[in-house]
Amino acid sequence: MIQIVLLQTVLVGLGAGAAAALLFASVTSGVLLSIFLFYLASLPIMIAAQGWSHWAGLVAALTAAACVGTALGFSLSLVFLTGVAAPAWWLGYLCLLGRPVPNGGGDHLEWYPPGRLVLWTAILGALIVTVALASFGGDEQTIRASLRTALDRTFRLQFGLGAEGPPRLPGLEDPERLIELFAIALPPITAVIATITLAFNLWLAGHIVKLSGRLKRPWPDLSTMSFPPVVAALLPIAGAGALIPDVAGMISILFAATLTIAFTILGFAVLHAVTRGIADTTTRVVLLIAAYALIVIFGAVYGWPALIVPLVGLFETLFHWRDRVARRGPPAVPGG
Repeated sequence: MIQIVLLQTVLVGLGAGAAAALLFASVTSGVLLSIFLFYLASLPIMIAAQGWSHWAGLVAALTAAACVGTALGFSLSLVFLTGVAAPAWWLGYLCLLGRPVPNGGGDHLEWYPPGRLVLWTAILGALIVTVALASFGGDEQTIRASLRTALDRTFRLQFGLGAEGPPRLPGLEDPERLIELFAIALPPITAVIATITLAFNLWLAGHIVKLSGRLKRPWPDLSTMSFPPVVAALLPIAGAGALIPDVAGMISILFAATLTIAFTILGFAVLHAVTRGIADTTTRVVLLIAAYALIVIFGAVYGWPALIVPLVGLFETLFHWRDRVARRGPPAVPGG
C-alpha cells in the first residue's frame, strides 16, 4: 500500500511538473495567449500539493525546474524555481496544515486560515521581486540603471528602433522620461501582479481539487477571512519605510504594494459578508457587481477610489466591523 501511494505521488508530481514547465515555457512562443498560460504556471504544482500531498507538490516543483533548465537554460530554471515553483509548493503545503481542535475530538481539525494564506501571497509576491532585483545590483542606483537599460532594449526591439541614440517612440516627445517612470513603477507593479497571480492560482487550484473530490480540508468561507491584528500595523510601517533611501526603501515599497492587495482582498470579503443580510439574492448580486465595477472604473480613472477597499480591510482588522453587522442582521447563509 505504501509503495502504491509513493508511486502515485511521484507520477502525479512528474506529470504536474511537466505541465508547469510547459506553461512557463509557452511565453517564448510569442503568442498572446501564452501570456495567460505563463501566469498559470504555478497552478499544476498547487493542484498536486492540495490534491495529493505536499510531497507530490515538491516533486512537481523540482521536476518543472529541471524541465525548464533543460529546455531554456540554468538561469531561467533558477528564475522559475524561486519565482514560481517554490512559492506554489509552499502555499500548497500551508493549505494542508491542520491541528486538532482542543476538546473537539480526534476527527476535528483546525485548518490553516485562508486569511493567512492571503498574507503569504503578499509576502511571497514582494520576496519574489526582491530576489529578482538582487540580480540587477546591490544598490538603488545600480538597480535603476539596469532596469532602464533593460527597458530601453525592450522598447527598441518592440518598435524596431536602432541601437544608437535615444529611443524615439511613436507619439512620445520624451521617451527617456517614460522609461525612467517605468523603471520606478515596474518593481511594485510586478510584485502586485505576482501577489494576484499566486492568490488566483491558489483559489483556482482549490476549486479544481474540490471538484475532483480530493480536497482534504473543507472549503473555507472566504467572506469570513481575517488577518491577525498586528498585520494592521505592517501596512503603515511599510509605507513609512518607503521613505528610507536606497534598497531598503525599494523593498518597503514592494511590501506596501503587496499588503495593499492583501487588504483589498479582505475588503472585498467584508463586502460579501455584510451584504448577506439582503434577502433578495438578485439584488445582492447586482449590488456586488455594481460595487466591483464602480471601484475598478473610478479607481482606474481617478486612482484614489481604489484605496477604499483596502481601507475597509484595514479598519475591519482594527475594529471588526463585520462582526457588529452580523450581530445586528439575520443569520448568514454560508457560501456567499
